[in-house]
Amino acid sequence: MNRLDSLSLTPIPPEDEALRAPVRAFLAEQLRHMPAVRRARSWSGHDAAFSRALAAQGWLGLTLPRDYGGGGRSPYARYVLVEELLNAGAPVGAHWIADRQSGPLILKYGTEAQKQRHIPAICRGESFFCIGMSEPGAGSDLASVRTRATRQADGSWRLSGQKIWTTNAHQSQFMIALVRTSGAPEDRHAGLSQLIVELGLPGITIRPITDLSGDRHFCEVFFDDVALDADALIGTEGQGWAQVTAELAYERSGPERLYSSMVLFDEWLHWVRTPQGRSDAAVQLAGHIAAQLAPLRAMSIAVTAKLAAGESPVVEAALVKDLGTGVEQAIPALIADDLASRPEDCEPPAELLRTLAYVTQVAPSFSLRGGTRDILRGMIARGLGLR
Repeated sequence: MNRLDSLSLTPIPPEDEALRAPVRAFLAEQLRHMPAVRRARSWSGHDAAFSRALAAQGWLGLTLPRDYGGGGRSPYARYVLVEELLNAGAPVGAHWIADRQSGPLILKYGTEAQKQRHIPAICRGESFFCIGMSEPGAGSDLASVRTRATRQADGSWRLSGQKIWTTNAHQSQFMIALVRTSGAPEDRHAGLSQLIVELGLPGITIRPITDLSGDRHFCEVFFDDVALDADALIGTEGQGWAQVTAELAYERSGPERLYSSMVLFDEWLHWVRTPQGRSDAAVQLAGHIAAQLAPLRAMSIAVTAKLAAGESPVVEAALVKDLGTGVEQAIPALIADDLASRPEDCEPPAELLRTLAYVTQVAPSFSLRGGTRDILRGMIARGLGLR
């Protein structure tokens, strides 16, 4: 038998697939007046009221235990939910990081007190988190971070340093920061730890960064001798690198690495289906894009299967992220080429053009967030034994 004959796609269990219909109905009501150019922001869009409405449906913390206010569902259920949110262009940025990785990280490594304090609030849509990883001079090279936390005699901590490109820090209550608690940057992975930092504490300054599109979701965060309680440490001191590596598997593996350009794609498809927008070249292009998305979606679901089995698919997640962001970045360029090839009297809808302009501006960032291509490909090469 040919080896290909034995390959099969990872199915989403029927009980989780059944979540799709109610989520679609909810989103149709919530987003009915939101234009495509706003929906194209999706997981960069910050709307705390929408996050609370999602929580009221029981759809925040969907995979977290019911004992902590979560849904107790499988990663497949969250995959269905996330896929629908992103395809619709829901403004999920407020709760995104807390739900996707901060909550699961606290559940895995946190103390019981940390779990009781943070996870129920995340599930209610009341507590939003950001990630303190990148620093000036230590963006993709996280092992060289210089922000330092020093333990005091009473067990508390003093935190000094700087983080940058911290998404929605100015609208979050907490940060999980990767910091150095011993050694020097030259020690690389050794001496790194993770701390939960309450962002309203004295000594913390947050400065939003305005990007080319006019959005202000990236931030600089400065720590000037910030006093933290002893229970700020999450997990084991000195094991921060192993913890953050596991955390990044959550960040890199999901549908958000496939669908950042999906609202634009759907807006273009809607026009292509009209008599004015239809052309043989456009139909072929639609098939070309769908043919790239389909296997990537299958790969992403397969990574979800590993997460459901309790594994940490670091290399597989890096592969999905690298390939997925390439397709995400190609979509606006391909659509722009299609529109430019049209006759002068074939005028695309204004909302399509506005959405294309926005996605074109932000698309270069798709291959930066969550790890650059060079870093991801190095991880993949090591995983394959090539480095």
